Amino acid sequence: MPLRGSPHGCAITTQTVQVERDAGEIRVLAPVTNRGEAIGVLEVSLLDTPDELTVSDIALAAHALAYVVIANRRFTDLFVWGQRSVPLSLAAEIQHRLLPGTSTCEAGQFTLAAWLEPAGNVGGDTFDFALERDTLHLSMTDAMGHQVEAAVLATVLVGALRNARRAGAELAEQASQANTGLRNFARDGGFVTGQLARVDLRSQTATIVNAGHPPPLRLRDGRVDRLQLEADPPFGIVPGQEYRVQTLPLRPGDRILFLTDGMLERNAENVDIEAVLAAGREMHPREAVQHLSQVVLEATDGQLDDDATALCFDWHGGPPQQRTTDSGADS
Repeated sequence: MPLRGSPHGCAITTQTVQVERDAGEIRVLAPVTNRGEAIGVLEVSLLDTPDELTVSDIALAAHALAYVVIANRRFTDLFVWGQRSVPLSLAAEIQHRLLPGTSTCEAGQFTLAAWLEPAGNVGGDTFDFALERDTLHLSMTDAMGHQVEAAVLATVLVGALRNARRAGAELAEQASQANTGLRNFARDGGFVTGQLARVDLRSQTATIVNAGHPPPLRLRDGRVDRLQLEADPPFGIVPGQEYRVQTLPLRPGDRILFLTDGMLERNAENVDIEAVLAAGREMHPREAVQHLSQVVLEATDGQLDDDATALCFDWHGGPPQQRTTDSGADS
């Protein structure tokens, strides 16, 4: 089903119900979305023009369908088959399994979305996030090398980070344990750059560890700045490295873009990331990261030298609160 310029694409992009009339047929297209994850579109054909209540009921049914899909895709490959447009290599298969179950998450205080555009020669990029009652964890990593070698390094690091996080370790300890785990495995010099961030939703403060990774960009009041972070060595290089926990300044309305070097170097270096970020400030983070990836692909004629990964984090701020949407994504 074509998306660009179509009613289906409009329903996904705007996250609103579309009512189409064509040759006597009436179709209602409702976004199938959960916490900002745009899963698809529910299409309903009707005999008569729907009233407001009918449209609302279809929107609610599409929202419920999102929960059905999420619950059932754990038990089948059908949804994976439906989402893939090209076969994956072994390295890409490993890499995709390291990513969270969804690339988008909405909450009362924030919205985030990430996108990984793999190079033909997979480069080992990953992103991750986890939401607790009072805390949001974010990470972005980039393993050295390509193909299965890079995917294995990424697997060890992401596993170590998740293991430490789930054991309740603080940010510095998560970084330390990941560094030790990767160092013990990759004794021949393999390493991974990365950033780990922790957002305290109650105090509305954030901290970050920077392990040799390109600094994030911040869009604030229409201006884009590169955050000044001290760089510690990448994971896996220095035994017993003590990683510094730095302040990640947040203000309501901020948009922070985390990137891997595939967005910045090699044959993608001519892309003005700051300009693209500023121009897309009204986009939902889900649309913003996909748009940025498309710009990079066009600039490189679709031939990336390295994985290009972006994670867009919008901070709405305010006290902890629940989302109020019952269909689609928040505006």
